[in-house]
Amino acid sequence: MLIDTHIHLYSQEFENQESELIQQAFDSGVSHFVLPAIDSSSHAGMKRLKQQYPDQVSLMMGLHPCYVKHNFRDELAIVYTELKKGGYMAVGEIGVDLYWDTSTLNWQLEAFRTQIDWALELDLPINIHCREAFNEIFEVLESYRNSGLRGIFHCFTGNLQQAKQAVDLGLKLGIGGVATFKNGKIDQFLREIPISEIVLETDGPYLAPVPHRGKRNDPAYLRLIAEKVAGIYGISFPEAAEKTTLNAKAIYKI
Repeated sequence: MLIDTHIHLYSQEFENQESELIQQAFDSGVSHFVLPAIDSSSHAGMKRLKQQYPDQVSLMMGLHPCYVKHNFRDELAIVYTELKKGGYMAVGEIGVDLYWDTSTLNWQLEAFRTQIDWALELDLPINIHCREAFNEIFEVLESYRNSGLRGIFHCFTGNLQQAKQAVDLGLKLGIGGVATFKNGKIDQFLREIPISEIVLETDGPYLAPVPHRGKRNDPAYLRLIAEKVAGIYGISFPEAAEKTTLNAKAIYKI
């Protein structure tokens, strides 16, 4: 069985179809879904799905860098209150995104560091969002080297050197649809990273794998990603599923 370590099941693009899509995923071998928080507007949808599928859905809590705005400290206060309640598998998704807005970089860095500190305080893994910000992300992470920080580098799109650096810092690589893209490049070096260091994700509804690229990324498509990973490593699908599932269970303590 497969674990989707990062999916926005509460997205409006899945609205009123969740039960059907989840059943399709189950039929494809996906047994569990971990949902990242975006900001406080995402919390109600996340909690509703957790209530509906208590054994199949786990939740993260965090403030996404694209939602770090002028009121970000108020949003962070909500994140901390939720984390202290318990029941969350990770602090996420958190990080730096310089694709959409570079003007909030200092705020993003403050939010990133604050949430890393909370992860360490509460002994939780982190789930990192990084877009056009590898240097900034690694500068922060290096300052936490040997702190016990652990987590997942979500939707990893870097090169081999960056992959090795992330793993060296105690992070698993979140591998998704990009691994199936012709220009994704990840498939060219991923085999040089031990499979013990990767987990699988859809990031649905975004980044659908081939042959669905450009369309909505449904939960069942995790199987296509797992099959691609199995091919990259030259192993069977069941072996790839077993190993990546064990990795996910270890990091999230599912």
